[in-house]
Amino acid sequence: MVDNSSEIQTLLSGGMGPSLHWFPEDVPLSSLAAALVGMANSDGGTVILGVSPRVGELLGVNDPEAACDRVFQAAILTDPTLVLPIPHQITAQKTGMLRPVNLVVINVPAGLPHVYSLDGRYLGREGTQTNPLPARQLYKLFHQRGSVQFESRVIPEASLSDLDEDKVMAYAYNAGNVPPDDLEKSYEFLVRRGCLKRVGNEFQLTYTALLLFGRFPQQWLPNATILAGRFPGVALSGQYSKRDITGNLPDQLKQADEFIRSNLKTVVRLVGLQHQERLEYPFEAVRELLVNAIAHRDYNLQGDNIHLNIFANRLEISSPGTLPGPVTLKNLLEARFARNAVISQVLSDLGFVERLGYGLNRVVEVTRFAGLLPPQFEETAGTFRVTLFANQQGDNSDGGLPDLSRYAVLDLNPRQQMALTQLSQNKRISSHEYQSLCPEVHAETLRRDLADLVARGIVIKVGDKKATYYILKRI
Repeated sequence: MVDNSSEIQTLLSGGMGPSLHWFPEDVPLSSLAAALVGMANSDGGTVILGVSPRVGELLGVNDPEAACDRVFQAAILTDPTLVLPIPHQITAQKTGMLRPVNLVVINVPAGLPHVYSLDGRYLGREGTQTNPLPARQLYKLFHQRGSVQFESRVIPEASLSDLDEDKVMAYAYNAGNVPPDDLEKSYEFLVRRGCLKRVGNEFQLTYTALLLFGRFPQQWLPNATILAGRFPGVALSGQYSKRDITGNLPDQLKQADEFIRSNLKTVVRLVGLQHQERLEYPFEAVRELLVNAIAHRDYNLQGDNIHLNIFANRLEISSPGTLPGPVTLKNLLEARFARNAVISQVLSDLGFVERLGYGLNRVVEVTRFAGLLPPQFEETAGTFRVTLFANQQGDNSDGGLPDLSRYAVLDLNPRQQMALTQLSQNKRISSHEYQSLCPEVHAETLRRDLADLVARGIVIKVGDKKATYYILKRI
């Protein structure tokens, strides 16, 4: 078999397993739903439509659009509705066939917040099989994930007139290929995405629908807002620039972008070996933290807002609620768990957030590259707070930073450039400090970096063994 897609080649070469299941195109909805539920209640997985479940032979999918619709129909059979990333189509070529075949791939993310059932049965994955969960395992799963989710609750007083029809249709068109201006089919798509519920011939709104597409969700959730402020000093004070950001969640994120760009100072900073004008905090990091706060806050807690506070020496973003599920301060850079799975998925469909990815690893990486101290993550008084710290040494509005341009022609790698930037500001650097700048890099690689700088006469090695440090050689 020759495969035009590295993705399907990787999946099929792994064979059947707990995280992979193959089905033909005409698989019964109940069988498809059972596999999806089993993966959702376990560690996630991938389902491929268009492959023989016995021998892995490519059969193809004749109508990919209809196959994707069957996936949505299967997801609606689960309780609660299983909200998944939009299935995607890939093409594979089988030896001996004149034409390539279409396959449909469904990804079930790990870390979903609900416990899902099908016809009253709670299923999980055991080897390559989907089986009922044992009582002890089911109890543990309920304990980890919780059984009541705020975002799925229906609001009896709300009606479809409380939604922005243009935003609903635009989302359904872009994410679900629903014909433009077809409002009825757009509502049906929201049912499949878990935003609406259908009882008989009536649509019922959930809190998720109002938060994502409502004209003014604060009518029901007055604290579902962002309170942003820029303070001149290092503490809360009466003299500050304030903005109360309201509306639905996508509109809040757009308003927050405007506030950030308007209230972050521009500074001159060493980036690599060059002076560049940058915002005092990387815009990408601040925006990722705000998206994270909106997607994962505890909307059950309606006594407080999300707070964005910019001080002279730091930036803080606080979100109501402690870390969700199994996520802790110790594992938050690795753990994946979405308190609000539907909100996270729709924001992902809209291009705001990576599905179930907190993005905190990226925040750490970006701030480190900008020469800032590592972010601080903490839980305090029922809130989750992230603090970014200003660069008190290296930022300068008049460009009065050390000139490292003479090293730019030496073809140094980014790690070595970061080391020289550190040396220009702190006069010396140890192996331990270099490791702190590049925590993901193996110690032997960093040792070779420093040895190369010494061999090329750029830095001087001082001391021996644990007392060793490096200084810039004067030119």
